[in-house]
Amino acid sequence: MKIVTMGEIMLRLSSPGNTRFVQCDSFDVCYGGGEANVAVSLANYGHDAYFVSKVPAHEIGQCAINELRRFGVHTDYVARGGERLGIYYLETGASMRPSKVIYDRAHSSIAEATPEDFDFDKIFEGADWFHWSGITPAISDASAKNLELALIAAKKAGATVSCDLNFRKKLWTSEKAISIMKPLMKYVDVCIGNEEDAELCLGFKPKSDVTAGKTDAEGYKEIFKQMAEEFDFKYVISTLRESYSATHNGWKALIYNGEEFYESKHYDIFPIIDRVGGGDSFSGGVIHGLLTMKTQGEALEFAVAASALKHTIPTDFNHVSEAEVKTLAGGDASGRVQR
Repeated sequence: MKIVTMGEIMLRLSSPGNTRFVQCDSFDVCYGGGEANVAVSLANYGHDAYFVSKVPAHEIGQCAINELRRFGVHTDYVARGGERLGIYYLETGASMRPSKVIYDRAHSSIAEATPEDFDFDKIFEGADWFHWSGITPAISDASAKNLELALIAAKKAGATVSCDLNFRKKLWTSEKAISIMKPLMKYVDVCIGNEEDAELCLGFKPKSDVTAGKTDAEGYKEIFKQMAEEFDFKYVISTLRESYSATHNGWKALIYNGEEFYESKHYDIFPIIDRVGGGDSFSGGVIHGLLTMKTQGEALEFAVAASALKHTIPTDFNHVSEAEVKTLAGGDASGRVQR
């Protein structure tokens, strides 16, 4: 399967261990970003995953490309140019202290890319699936325009389109997000998000108090029906996270195909090693599941298990195989040494 994702890959600078920024005299270095993370997951599962972006034509840009190639992602459609690679700083929290992200991504190469940087008809030739997230149009108005052109080309090519709503309050306001995201939903077949994303990106609010640790799936069912009806989604999917602390979360998900709901099994994730990229690993699992499995229930169980495993892995990428995910989804969460 040819799967295309489009977005920004960034340099990640993390405080070592659980140290605070003010304690650091060095940072751990890796690369990541929403749609790049999804592409790595899909490459791990054996798909031809292509990442579309723009990075500077210098060594740091090349490092980002090398990192994607290292894990099997095709970088044929990554344009070169511009002045900088976006950066984000990560301070990993613990217990009652939350993790913290600081962005330094203004005027990055992808933020200032133009339609001339991409031949979208060529990019989507033979494509089976296109995935994007709400982060991409939030980067800049230019990025939002490039995304719309990509969506037009993807639908013209007959690709299924998935979107992870992925609202980021440090990038734009809810009002701006709704004004940009709602018109783009006409291109989307599979909508992925959580309760906050649905409200802040599309204006839908479930009857559920997640801040109090309540994630009763019943509170989502009516809103799923409304979203599917308004935007003609084939699937509406939400993760249901119970955040007891920075290092202890409950994790499950819900899917609706226009006829039936399916609620996944629940995972108690403790201790969390790195939750950044957890949603992206879920999206990658959803795409793989819907492409290769018989039922929406099987697809969702695969996605939830994949994401649960990601929480145990440092850095943005989810370095797990299909077999490992299926083992966990099948009920083996013992963590016993494999010899």
